Amino acid sequence: MDRIETTKKNFEKLFGGRPTQNEGNDPEFMRILQRFIFGEVSAAGSLDDRMRELVTVTVLTVKGALPQLKAHTAACLNVGISPVEVREAVYSCAPFIGFPMTLNAISAMNEVFAERGIRLPLEEQGRVTEETRYEAGKALQEGIYGREIAEKYAFLPAPFDEALPRFLSEWCFGDFATRGGLDEKTRELLWLIALAALGGAETQVRAHVLGALKTGWTKEEIVCALVHAMCYMGIPRCFNALNCCSDLLTHS
Repeated sequence: MDRIETTKKNFEKLFGGRPTQNEGNDPEFMRILQRFIFGEVSAAGSLDDRMRELVTVTVLTVKGALPQLKAHTAACLNVGISPVEVREAVYSCAPFIGFPMTLNAISAMNEVFAERGIRLPLEEQGRVTEETRYEAGKALQEGIYGREIAEKYAFLPAPFDEALPRFLSEWCFGDFATRGGLDEKTRELLWLIALAALGGAETQVRAHVLGALKTGWTKEEIVCALVHAMCYMGIPRCFNALNCCSDLLTHS
């Protein structure tokens, strides 16, 4: 099957329609876009449609690309991803992009849910209490990444020498990483993709490549996710992510 036919097949599956022919004001650009994303990149590597769409939603959330996020929220539903899974992918970006951009993404996502007749709010997925969020987050964090953060920032003046590592454990890991809706393995790969899409976070990208390997992703799957994300975050961010952990992803 050539890439034009592959594009047609994937476009129908994801969006329930056909690719651009000569419609709109920029049909030539749309043909380039669609044939590359849905005719080439989507056919390369081992990730399935569900994981590719969760990767896409994550990148679009990080980039603040709300019209495209709405289209791919619908595509997620079309390939069998549950509303809760989509929501958790969006929620998981908050520690990396902050609350305002995440709220914008949530609003766009919820518009699609409302159009599909999905009742809101969705069922809660929190798994910690005020009393347990620190210990639960710390246990999950140290199980994958060790105690590096607490040790690295011991130089900070009080109270931040204690507060900053604690905030990371409580907020990023306690409030978000412990949530239901996505398993630990899936969430770890999406966090890696979010950091790669953010740009300038190569130290964290490398840490999360190690995390992805520890949680069971193969080197090929990690590269596949980054290359798929390239369509939405651009070539430089993809190459930066690959370059900072090339030793971890060396073919063997």
